[in-house]
Amino acid sequence: MTRDTGARGGLDGQAMLLAAGLAHLAVRTLGSASGAVRGLLRRSDAAELAAEAEQDLVARGRLVLDRYASCPPAHLEVLAQHVLGRRADDGV
Repeated sequence: MTRDTGARGGLDGQAMLLAAGLAHLAVRTLGSASGAVRGLLRRSDAAELAAEAEQDLVARGRLVLDRYASCPPAHLEVLAQHVLGRRADDGV
């Protein structure tokens, strides 16, 4: 395959080719996703499958919120708790 540098050269041409490639990828992805959805709707256990998918999404949401929304404990606070625990074990 040869590269056409005449009409499609330069940054504008590259941007156009990139946008066309992304659009093609999006159309192919949507096409395959719609085929998968159609296949899922034909299943007899679609209601149970949807309930499991909802539970999975809720669990993923909890994980994301736990990971990014809460602040980790302060380092010095953790060290102080370890010291207090050791002192309690030693009877001091």
